[in-house]
Amino acid sequence: MTAITASALSLNVADPVASAEFAQRHLGFSEDMSADGFVSLSRPDAGFNLVFLRTGLETFKPEALRGHAADGLLIAFVVDDVDSECARLEGEGVAITTPLETEPWGERYFQVTDPNGVVVQFVQWVGSPPA
Repeated sequence: MTAITASALSLNVADPVASAEFAQRHLGFSEDMSADGFVSLSRPDAGFNLVFLRTGLETFKPEALRGHAADGLLIAFVVDDVDSECARLEGEGVAITTPLETEPWGERYFQVTDPNGVVVQFVQWVGSPPA
């Protein structure tokens, strides 16, 4: 297998600019490039580029999925201090979709939702998963 040199998560959304602005304002991403119906963002520590495509974009392949929207998925970021991250986003006026919770296996998390319905989850491991 050849080396993977970069990764991207590409999501079809109704308004790519709205999702890109949310990711820039609240998640620390920067715009790398954009065109009509397309915005590519990066953040050095994310490990992937975040790409938003306008749903129905003529150049989208495979064609059978062109009209589909990003639905039923979430983007998860592991952070060092999930409580502080939650407080920061609340302070910026971001609505918290799922308040802070701690699962029995040690995952502490909360979720927010961008203007196109893309769920972003912030996670901190506060204990070891059971064997």
